[in-house]
Amino acid sequence: MLGSIVFFLLSALAIYLVISKLSLSLRSLILVTAPIVFIITFINTDFGLIILIFSMLLSPEYKIAQASERAVVLRIDDIMILVVFFTWLAKIAINKQLGLLKRTPLNRPIVAYILIAILSTFIGIVFGSVNPLKSSFYLLKYVEYFMLYFMVTNNVRDKKQIKIFVAALFITCVLTSSYGLLTMGQQGGRATAPFEGMEGGEPNTLGGYLVFLFAIAAGFFIYSPSPLWRCGYGALAGFIFFTLLHTLSRTSYLAFMFMFPALVLLTRKKKLLLLAILILGIFIIPHLVPAKVTHRIKETFVPGKVYRPLGKRVVLDESASERVETWNRVFDLWKKRPILGYGVSGAGLIDSQYPLVLAETGIIGLWIFIWLMIMLFKSGLRFYRTTQDDLERGLALGFLAGFIGLLVHSFGAATFIIVRIMEPFWFLAAIVIVLAEPKELPEPPM
Repeated sequence: MLGSIVFFLLSALAIYLVISKLSLSLRSLILVTAPIVFIITFINTDFGLIILIFSMLLSPEYKIAQASERAVVLRIDDIMILVVFFTWLAKIAINKQLGLLKRTPLNRPIVAYILIAILSTFIGIVFGSVNPLKSSFYLLKYVEYFMLYFMVTNNVRDKKQIKIFVAALFITCVLTSSYGLLTMGQQGGRATAPFEGMEGGEPNTLGGYLVFLFAIAAGFFIYSPSPLWRCGYGALAGFIFFTLLHTLSRTSYLAFMFMFPALVLLTRKKKLLLLAILILGIFIIPHLVPAKVTHRIKETFVPGKVYRPLGKRVVLDESASERVETWNRVFDLWKKRPILGYGVSGAGLIDSQYPLVLAETGIIGLWIFIWLMIMLFKSGLRFYRTTQDDLERGLALGFLAGFIGLLVHSFGAATFIIVRIMEPFWFLAAIVIVLAEPKELPEPPM
């Protein structure tokens, strides 16, 4: 509890320093909404979590500073997560019967990753490669995802509750996808998420989110016992896929190309149907997709920089070659500080997850990150193989396939620090981990 109090005080200080830089109107909005969310969450934590689900993709963001090449961006859901989290801590302090942290297989790697990020950032501050205020803000954003994970693991009690959370996630996805399709003309012809506050939006972020939510919808489609619900999930997956195409995100297309075969390989049900869809898709989809999609893919190999992986000549366009150059630059940086890296935000803009982790936290941080990913995948796979419940199987299958998609997406984006992807990811990860516990959750009353 002492650690929680210290964390609370540090977080409150960081929030105060950030809010002090905001406009008067935005500060007023936060000061009005935060107490309301506090009261709602204190009365019923589930309501607070549902508010968070809708705010994950449907809340605006504001650029408040520039840290080297990285913009410091504040989102309303950043504030909402902290409000809900500290309200939950207040309830724990009052109700001694509530536990602080549920024991899960991910606790150790999560704590280890947070500690190594703090240590590397502190060393970066000492060496002058990190701005203390801005790195603290980014570090707090990293911790947010794990705060969400711990909140959900400690508040999931029955399957009715899980169904409500999943329904809220799907409703948010439909609203987000609809917005992306309706506003493509204003965003250079590409679908993007609402309220991103940046010119042209971030279609790659929306693409990663849609790959993950497609997998979840597909998992429920495969294992739903009701024909009516299967039709609903199938329609939802089709709508998500249609929106995904219009993001024109090549990284997301690549992630989908790994995610869908993962569904085929892992599923124990409707394997032939999925295999048929996969084969038909390979031959038919290239002739049905909008011309801008095929043009976008072909752009990858227009005249540009030449690379020779395994002795073969590959020509990549400027955007793709920049990602290759990022890996080369990070490797040169890493050789100078191989153990603990440069600290959070200390290595500048790195638009790829694995070199970002390596540059910021060194080889130790990368090892811990891989440990966390392995433990999460092993827990989900073990749960999928042992559960007999259709709801649980569908969720576990979708989560595992979506997880694989995001691991691939991470080669072309800093996926595991992107708020709009990681909030729903860790929310569902927490549900999967809770369901994987030996003790079964009670069924909702009839």
